[in-house]
Amino acid sequence: MRLRIFLFSLLAFAMGSAAHAQDDGGVADVSATPGITYASGATPEADPENTLLLDLSTGGRVTIRLRPDAAPNHVERVKTLARQGFYNGVIFHRVIDGFMAQTGDPTGTGQGGSQLPDLAAEFTTLPHVRGTVSMARATDPNSANSQFYIMFMPNMGLDRNYSAFGRVVDGMQYVDAIPRGEPPANPARIIRASIAADNVPPPTAAEIAAMTQPAANDQAVALEAALGELADETPQ
Repeated sequence: MRLRIFLFSLLAFAMGSAAHAQDDGGVADVSATPGITYASGATPEADPENTLLLDLSTGGRVTIRLRPDAAPNHVERVKTLARQGFYNGVIFHRVIDGFMAQTGDPTGTGQGGSQLPDLAAEFTTLPHVRGTVSMARATDPNSANSQFYIMFMPNMGLDRNYSAFGRVVDGMQYVDAIPRGEPPANPARIIRASIAADNVPPPTAAEIAAMTQPAANDQAVALEAALGELADETPQ
């Protein structure tokens, strides 16, 4: 069940109005709301240690400025998983046009996560505008683990209900090119995720080609490899 429930909870906030008191100026008043962190809306200065790079199968590198000032535990989790290679090869399994692209599940089903424990919510005042990167979760606010999504368009109904931890500052065109679907017929992949401070080079043409093969071709390659191993073990 895990993050499959995210479909209901996220769309509920997307389609409905935010359930927060409004002051006379129409600005949400979160002063009495527990668990909300105030964060600057300004994109911070470039910091290689807090810059996530996603090399996508859609053609290029996406640069994401992370916000440890707003969601330190979520930033640390994504950096840890990226450095472990956890996100390499993972598909965008849920992509809704005009809304967002979700990834981070190695099973590609929306129900998977990492072996690390779930995270406590770090809801902030960072707005869910175009390019915002935020953590997916189930109905339990403290159920985020490894899955995250990138916003195609603004959706303020998600503000203060999901842990936003960064924003795309370059390469948004490669996010826009992610095929839509739940899941897409031919999903895009994260070829490689890395932290800028580690100076990991972009993938080679061979790596990109290997990651963009249709599933049927992958199965054929695996079968050929298995048959080759079997032939090697057969007495002459």
